[in-house]
Amino acid sequence: MPEAAALPRAVGLLGGGVIGGGWAARFMLNGVDVALFDPDPEAERKVREMLDLGREALSSLVLAPLPPEGRLTVVRSPQEAAEGADFVQESAPERLDVKRSLLAAADTAAAPSTVIASSTSGLLPTRLAEGLARPERFCVGHPFNPVYLLPLVEVVGGAATSPETISRAAATYEAVGMHPLPLRHEIDGFVADRLLEALWREALWLVADGVATVAEVDDAIRYGAGLRWAAMGTFLTYRIAGGEAGMRHFMAQFGPALQWPWSKLTDVPELTDELVERMAEQSDQQAGGQSLRELEQVRDRCLVAVLQGLRSQAYGAGTTVAAYERRLLSRTHALAADPDGVAIAQDGTTSGVPLVVHRTRIPAAWIDYNGHVHESRYLQMFGDATDALLHRLGVDSTYLDSGHSFYTVETRLGFRRALTAGDVVEVRLQVLGADEKRIHAWLELVCGGEVAATAEHLYLHVDTTSQKAVPALPAVAGRVRTLAESHAGMGWPAGAGRAIADRTPWYRERAAT
Repeated sequence: MPEAAALPRAVGLLGGGVIGGGWAARFMLNGVDVALFDPDPEAERKVREMLDLGREALSSLVLAPLPPEGRLTVVRSPQEAAEGADFVQESAPERLDVKRSLLAAADTAAAPSTVIASSTSGLLPTRLAEGLARPERFCVGHPFNPVYLLPLVEVVGGAATSPETISRAAATYEAVGMHPLPLRHEIDGFVADRLLEALWREALWLVADGVATVAEVDDAIRYGAGLRWAAMGTFLTYRIAGGEAGMRHFMAQFGPALQWPWSKLTDVPELTDELVERMAEQSDQQAGGQSLRELEQVRDRCLVAVLQGLRSQAYGAGTTVAAYERRLLSRTHALAADPDGVAIAQDGTTSGVPLVVHRTRIPAAWIDYNGHVHESRYLQMFGDATDALLHRLGVDSTYLDSGHSFYTVETRLGFRRALTAGDVVEVRLQVLGADEKRIHAWLELVCGGEVAATAEHLYLHVDTTSQKAVPALPAVAGRVRTLAESHAGMGWPAGAGRAIADRTPWYRERAAT
């Protein structure tokens, strides 16, 4: 298991292609500054387009607000990218000489404590580390495209890599929402790509032999086993297929089929010009005229939907998404940030002033068919504000583990104006009253100095085991009292405490009868 997730302050990236650009988006969207070296004059444009894709995807995936984005600086040399970096990630083309040159340059410039990792999809870390002055701080961190969205990253050490390097690299990846998979041994292709290679070889034969088109091969995966694999993987899928007797029964029933000449995994068809052209034509037809960016957006939206489904079941990669959300909320609650990224500490309480407990920028994914923010997102932002308030009061993971929390038992929303993509909003909170078990709060969602929506919440402190109301524990109860006293002199907000029935003549007429 990795050590406690540690978010780096600055990262040096060597290479800004599909993988390097994905790393840039992954780190920047988690608030990490990135120094990028890539000789391609179009590198910055490509990375910023990748950042746009990642911003849309991640903001749709997690309910927690993303932090203020890190800065992108394009530098002129690998040494400059590594200087001052807490972590270095190389993502150059799969050429041993090119990668060694970049890694050696970074090794001379990076601080001794900086971990240096390669995104190679199969080159052995021992060979990559040859010639490095500090090979013990080098490892492989092999991600999957799109890096900003798929959580898996294989962490592989070489002969000289220290255990501390593996642990620190895994912690860094985990801090930005990934699922690090440390491998016990270095091996060509690592684990995931060896599995993918086997499937790819068989797919090539099916197309080469005219058994199936590229679209039919893809359909066989995405409408069948691929859906199972997202949750269960390979071995758990087959264990279930064995029925109540499990894996032993499955192997007894289907194991002999492994001797049958079904597959051609030890061979590969000759990639003739005719075969390559046939696959290219079929692939273009399969794309249906969609551009690369359109295909990437469709891919990301589908991945978000699958990952959110897994999160709802607390299974597979969904557990990684849920853990990432908790870390995002924890960081967000520790500091509120203005739209320009200037951190504003939420320490102390000023009498007579509402708390600014949440700030965010409206993502495009929140817009409904009317071109405005869907009403459910207003409640989401007020919910994020509630989490921030509770975190401020000391209701953290330790408090929750003790079997105590505040539950929202009543909510009333009021909508005053529409919001749209790009709007910067903040939630201001006023405590209207509190006792040992209850907090009564008024929240205003403000955009451009104008109140866009209001919410009135009643929170009840509960024992989460018995699901019964109980007094808050002393430390939290003391913070609640202090906050309530600081707001006691504020005026009662217009509309607070009113029910819909109070404003409807038909209710008054019915009540009178």
